Amino acid sequence: MMKINPLRPAGLIALLAFAVPAAAAPRLHTVNIRSMADLQEYFHYSPDKDIIISGHRGGMMAGYPENCVASCEKTLSLMPSFFEIDPRLTKDGVLVLMHDATINRTTTGKGKVADYTYAELQEFYLKDRQKNVTSYKIPTLDEVLEWGADKTVFNFDNKGVPWQVYSDNLKGKWAKYHNIILSVRSLEECLFYYRRNDNVMFCCEIGDRAQYEAYRDSGIPWNRIMAYVRYTMDPEQQAVHDLLHGHGVMCMIAVGPTADKVKPDEARIEAYKKELSRTPDIIETDYPADFAGLSRKRSGK
Repeated sequence: MMKINPLRPAGLIALLAFAVPAAAAPRLHTVNIRSMADLQEYFHYSPDKDIIISGHRGGMMAGYPENCVASCEKTLSLMPSFFEIDPRLTKDGVLVLMHDATINRTTTGKGKVADYTYAELQEFYLKDRQKNVTSYKIPTLDEVLEWGADKTVFNFDNKGVPWQVYSDNLKGKWAKYHNIILSVRSLEECLFYYRRNDNVMFCCEIGDRAQYEAYRDSGIPWNRIMAYVRYTMDPEQQAVHDLLHGHGVMCMIAVGPTADKVKPDEARIEAYKKELSRTPDIIETDYPADFAGLSRKRSGK
């Protein structure tokens, strides 16, 4: 057997390779939702819970595109979060993540998602918000669900996928997952899923008294609902917020059209602090990582 002299280059290289461990994977702030009860507890209102930050379109930052597994993972390396994502159907019926109807803005390609097969879409690369081309490809929804099964929650925003497709998958291959919530655009859509699927929660717009009363009278249990209350915790709707909290329902605001667009960055962070001070239960933002250094505890805790 050949002996390696540690004073010779080959021996030194061998010793260094042995002595220096491979870089450890980043520690992630995960939540493992193993049952419907776990999901309901995650979204159950309590004044003792920290404010939750949700990554809109999976979250994004420089080098990390929207609707991308790597972006979700990067966010979880910095802070706890769950993710709103955007499933769309390809020409050959594969569910992939893409916010827009076309791939023009977020990839190196052009054209409609629905005009490409999944294999054809894999020819393109995702771009970040600054339009830089990355090494990441368009993921399938199945890939994202498998990655996040023991890490986080996904809120599906329906981008033209037939309701029946979601319902069938929740009964079928998605039945093993317990970390799915569906954003619905109407009470009709919510009732469609509620009457067919008992393993999913719903993100419903309940921003005023009329919407509250419609859901109250619908027969859908409050423990199946997370309430989207629009762009801020409007003081004029405090009575509605109190009613929702009384049912254990969390209130989520979305700052994509508001605070996320404030410039420069220093002013945007101040806008985030202002929304945090109004103590919503959940803030949905394009830039969840920018909340990592901000206190998400409620005043008085």
